[in-house]
Amino acid sequence: MSADKTYDFVGIGLGPFNLGLACLTEPIAELDGVFLESKPDFEWHAGMFLDGAHLQTPFMSDLVTLADPTSPYSFLNYLKEKGRLYSFYIRENFYPLRVEYDDYCRWAASKLSSVRFGATVTEVTYEDELYVVRTAAGDAYRARHLVLGTGTVPFVPEPCRGLAGDLFHNAQYMHRKAELLTKKSITIVGSGQSAAEIYHELLSGIDTHGYQLNWVTRSPRFFPLEYTKLTLEMTSPDYIDYFRALPEQTRYRLEKQQKGLFKGINSDLIDAIFDLLYQKNVESGGRGVPTRLLTNSSLTSARYEDGGYTLGFHQDEQDKDFEIRTEGLVLATGYHYEPPAFLDPVRDRLRFDGHGRFDVARNYAIDVTGRGVFLQNAGVHTHSVTSPDLGMGAYRNSCIIRELLGSEYYPVEKSIAFQEFSV
Repeated sequence: MSADKTYDFVGIGLGPFNLGLACLTEPIAELDGVFLESKPDFEWHAGMFLDGAHLQTPFMSDLVTLADPTSPYSFLNYLKEKGRLYSFYIRENFYPLRVEYDDYCRWAASKLSSVRFGATVTEVTYEDELYVVRTAAGDAYRARHLVLGTGTVPFVPEPCRGLAGDLFHNAQYMHRKAELLTKKSITIVGSGQSAAEIYHELLSGIDTHGYQLNWVTRSPRFFPLEYTKLTLEMTSPDYIDYFRALPEQTRYRLEKQQKGLFKGINSDLIDAIFDLLYQKNVESGGRGVPTRLLTNSSLTSARYEDGGYTLGFHQDEQDKDFEIRTEGLVLATGYHYEPPAFLDPVRDRLRFDGHGRFDVARNYAIDVTGRGVFLQNAGVHTHSVTSPDLGMGAYRNSCIIRELLGSEYYPVEKSIAFQEFSV
């Protein structure tokens, strides 16, 4: 790619949010953008395609609908083209299967002219008032704006970093499941939907494979995802305005307190786990089920020896230490954002807050000009629970497009909540 052409923007990374931006900008003649993705094809959490696993947001939280219900890239249009629209209607379930959502995103990406797969960005510089994005293949893309959509990476607890053996993060679960089932004991560390889905599946096969199964979390209990309608109003422009205006220290405190609003477990799955435990206990004839569920327990140490792991935990409420010995270890410990190294040459053009994280403006810009570099899904500390929410992706992209164009192409909602967040 010659550096002679100048794009309006370059999108780096192609998760659902930047893919949504690609779909929404495709019909806009006034915008010329390109999206660079290092992977050879679209992939979204393929390691967690468990049977029956579905999104925790309805199908309207697709790539485009909440910005443009008439878009040809909608989930409903995908179903129509695939011949499944009536089946989805008869199913009477608003929540797409996870594997189905991934296929939908692949379908959308295949229709776009602006997407470049297999393009690994190695460096971004700022030259002659333009951003120059260079790739491993030696290509260079010049643009007036950047949109960062590199996403989050699996978080590994400090005691497990560099640990030997065959432990893995839940992001690799489906790829490593076969070898995991050969273990005599399996421990899942972490909380949230992914941990619950894996525990439920492994519990289903506990009699067949004969392993001891443990699930340990530092959370005080197995928190359900709070999904009541007035709480859902927190995924709104109104709440962004309120949250963004709070002092930085208050926002960081709320970030920790609000994890259950987007990292909790589907309540139906919690009930299904209990029912399965009850069933297995009855079937055991009183012998019990070889499983342990432990809360309030923080992982403090880990060592690998003799083909297994010795995990040290601290029970926070009792202030007691204990250990668990296990052959298989699955870390369902979530994800975190790491600023990509390719941004180092332009770091002086980016804004950071007092905690060293990106200072994300209300319009999602993170650069010193306030409209040059935009960030997808890494702003829980500035935009609260709306940052990772799939349903707010179309709203954020509408805002970014408004900044790129200098005018409003897709209507941007100003207020949708019945309740008042500020006084």
